[in-house]
Amino acid sequence: MDLILWRHAEAEDGFPDQGRKLTDKGERQAAKMAAWLKAHLPEKVRIIVSPTTRTRQTAAALTRDGIVVKEVGPGASVAALLGAAGWPDAKGAVVVVGHQPTLGQVAAYLLSNTQNSWSVKKGGVWWFTNRTRLDETQTILKTVMSPEFL
Repeated sequence: MDLILWRHAEAEDGFPDQGRKLTDKGERQAAKMAAWLKAHLPEKVRIIVSPTTRTRQTAAALTRDGIVVKEVGPGASVAALLGAAGWPDAKGAVVVVGHQPTLGQVAAYLLSNTQNSWSVKKGGVWWFTNRTRLDETQTILKTVMSPEFL
């Protein structure tokens, strides 16, 4: 399984949190990362998106249908996000468009089995895969990409 964690792009400040929209810079970040993802994602991919406006706008840049899932919304737990994605047993690739600190917590858990909160940059992607070698399940970080490098 491939698990792609995509943090929403830059959003405006304000309240209510659920309705915050992407800034012009955020729209550019989302478009850049979506173009990169389109070039690298397999044809069949499942996209799950937090219910916030900024995450739905970020995901919309992919021009593929995503499913809004509250379990990846603000304040989601690592277990809830991984469960919604089907990690590690789902087939194929899953893109999760979500928020900090949850995405950083998932990255820390997958790579170090700790409860730390690592930083995932706005608009950035962390791409994981898993495999079994010698009867041991392994998590592999395939790439980390930021819209600033595209």
